[in-house]
Amino acid sequence: MKVWQTFIRSGFAVVILAALSAPGWSADADNGKALALQWCATCHLVSNDQTSASGASLPSFYDISRDPSFNEAALKTFLADPHPQMPNMSLTNLEIADLARYIDTLEN
Repeated sequence: MKVWQTFIRSGFAVVILAALSAPGWSADADNGKALALQWCATCHLVSNDQTSASGASLPSFYDISRDPSFNEAALKTFLADPHPQMPNMSLTNLEIADLARYIDTLEN
């Protein structure tokens, strides 16, 4: 009986790990781009298909993606206390992760 219990437990662990690593559980770069276009594109260049941005002196998302200090944690910290000109976006942790994932894709 012990072998059967071990098999069930290890099988259950594999199912849980597979579920957690499934695409539905990871940050979504496409949603991050949509958020960037909705909240950030007025001032920042966030996409190469964007026609304009008013903040010419502000870093583009491409510049941010190349910054060695950029990561999801840094973005969460920044968005928790943004500069005064930024709108109050009240993004969820998942939306911040999506935004960070999108910015991360711009490195390439």
